Amino acid sequence: MDCTDSTSSGHVSKKKSKTKKLKRTMKAVKAPVEEMDQAECEVKEEKSASGPCFPPTFSVSEIKNKQRRHTMFLKLKEEKRKKRMELKKKKKKERKALGDKAPPKEVPKTIENQRIYDETTVNPEDEEVAFDEGTDEFSAYFNRLTNPKVLITTSDRPRGRTVRFCDQLATVIPHAYVYYRRGLALKKVIPQCISRGFTYLMVINEDRKVPNGMVLCHLPDGPTAHFKVSSVRLRKEMKRRGKNPTEHSPEVILNNFTTRLGHSIGRLFAALFPHDPQFVGRQVATFHNQRDFIFFRFHRYIFKNEKKVGIQELGPRFTLKLRSLQKGTFDSKFGEYEWVHKRHEMDSSRRKFHL
Repeated sequence: MDCTDSTSSGHVSKKKSKTKKLKRTMKAVKAPVEEMDQAECEVKEEKSASGPCFPPTFSVSEIKNKQRRHTMFLKLKEEKRKKRMELKKKKKKERKALGDKAPPKEVPKTIENQRIYDETTVNPEDEEVAFDEGTDEFSAYFNRLTNPKVLITTSDRPRGRTVRFCDQLATVIPHAYVYYRRGLALKKVIPQCISRGFTYLMVINEDRKVPNGMVLCHLPDGPTAHFKVSSVRLRKEMKRRGKNPTEHSPEVILNNFTTRLGHSIGRLFAALFPHDPQFVGRQVATFHNQRDFIFFRFHRYIFKNEKKVGIQELGPRFTLKLRSLQKGTFDSKFGEYEWVHKRHEMDSSRRKFHL
């Protein structure tokens, strides 16, 4: 009995020693694993605090789920915005610290300042340009030999919107009169206008009850310009507009008509209005050329103090795009064209402008 007891106690002691060794090894293994887990948790917390981090080759379009893709896109967008704001703040601090020694601000790249140079850009001091201006069709107006008188008409059977647009144009342009075509051809209308002392014939065309074109013919010798009309807004459709314009002659502002073609179009618009504006009315008509689109606006201004000026739009507003410029008066069959807009040839580069 004593032998058996001794053997059994020996087996138990061996088992206990084995279990102790296993526990020690398990503790030794668990310790680095726990440290790694803690480190990973810390990294995750840092990432969550800084924002979502994506691999360099990550593309949102690879995500198949639409909702998840949208949320990921928003996260990416927010992350980019935060980085941009941080850079902006950093640059601002650097500029403030440097003071006068700070480098000049970077000019943002736009289509306008990246414009391809046009050979026909007008130099105001050029003698050839001055000679051409002294002998062109508008020289009589600019030498104060004639006063503008404008006849505004429409295509046959105009609808209400086009009629209202013509009436509002007549309130913007002094000495403008609205007559309806009644089926007359323009070739018959032009001699009657010349005999009655009109210097301009303006024809507003429409399509599907909306004004979509303008023919502007300078009398008696031309030229004739054809424009596409878009984005027409009448006075009732404008928010925060002022009261109807008065009968005072407005001031005229012509912006960015820099080429030879643009110069002639600018002179065409300038000759619509009387020579001496009546500053009492405080009204301004603006033709602003940007990327070959001519934006028309009509404002009333008031000086609040020496530095501040308040403006109020009176309407109407519209946008013009030049389609062609023809020598002489309107002649669709035998007319000689100075310039025609050919879309596929001329619009090959977004940085090339003609006005």
